[in-house]
Amino acid sequence: MISKNNLPKIALGAWAWGNDGTFGDEHKIDDLKPIYDKSMELGLNLWDTAFVYGMGTSEEVLGEFIKETPRDDVIVSTKFTPQCADSSSDNAVTLMYENSAKTLGIDEIDIFWIHNPVGAPDWTKKLTETAKEHEIGIIGVSNHDLEEIKQANEILNDAGLKLGAVQNHYSLLNRSSEDSGILQYCKENDIIFFSYMVLEQGALSGKYDTAHPFPEGSDRANAYGDSLAEIEELNNALSEIAKAHDAKVAQLPIAWAISKDTLPIIGATKVHHVEDAADAVNIKLSDDEIKTMEKLADKANINTIRFWEKEMK
Repeated sequence: MISKNNLPKIALGAWAWGNDGTFGDEHKIDDLKPIYDKSMELGLNLWDTAFVYGMGTSEEVLGEFIKETPRDDVIVSTKFTPQCADSSSDNAVTLMYENSAKTLGIDEIDIFWIHNPVGAPDWTKKLTETAKEHEIGIIGVSNHDLEEIKQANEILNDAGLKLGAVQNHYSLLNRSSEDSGILQYCKENDIIFFSYMVLEQGALSGKYDTAHPFPEGSDRANAYGDSLAEIEELNNALSEIAKAHDAKVAQLPIAWAISKDTLPIIGATKVHHVEDAADAVNIKLSDDEIKTMEKLADKANINTIRFWEKEMK
């Protein structure tokens, strides 16, 4: 059975593999296979996806790769998205779970999430029924605020289950899950906190600036395009800390997220993304460096809350 003790320090995200326009590129399966192979070679065997990422496309691609891997060697995380629920089903959570497992080519899903709090707590109650039929390694909730997390945990506890993971947007530019007490609650209740968008979809990678904007027409361009000057200034400042560690700018937010006792999910669309993420695990930031990075991020004052999210409270 999967547990927090056998998880790697980071997860690889397959959101962009869904080719849903969020990232502005179409990623072909032949281009993605080397990414999967390199990650497995480096021991990064935890993959995060969801049916809603391309309406099954991301799961299909990941499933193609997983079938060549011994089942015990890969950890699979996917989600029930309320907006995609089949209203005609007696239990839409179970239906999506089973459909995702079939698409991924596995019998049971290691980490299964309620993707967002729409319809909560009813969907969490339905998830308890799913857990009676299937061996879910870790049950998680995503995009939930503190009260919603506590409510989900109570529902699961009443059913003899446990909330094992929380997945929220958490980065240098969006620390509301920390400010609201969610990180502390997770620590006190032995809940793993998965941080997604640690690199703000590339905004904190050092790749994009006023001279190198985001892909035209992508959601990223719409979200971050007006803040390129601030992003450029922030990344230039972060580069000074990166030099001290002989590291890349993109590795610092990953190292920072790990230092905050979270498990970052890193989107991987190129082999070097995997290699950089693996090396970032070994970067040890000092307390002063962490404080400096957070002050620089606060100075940038960039709103990164996306249209599907809320500021955690």
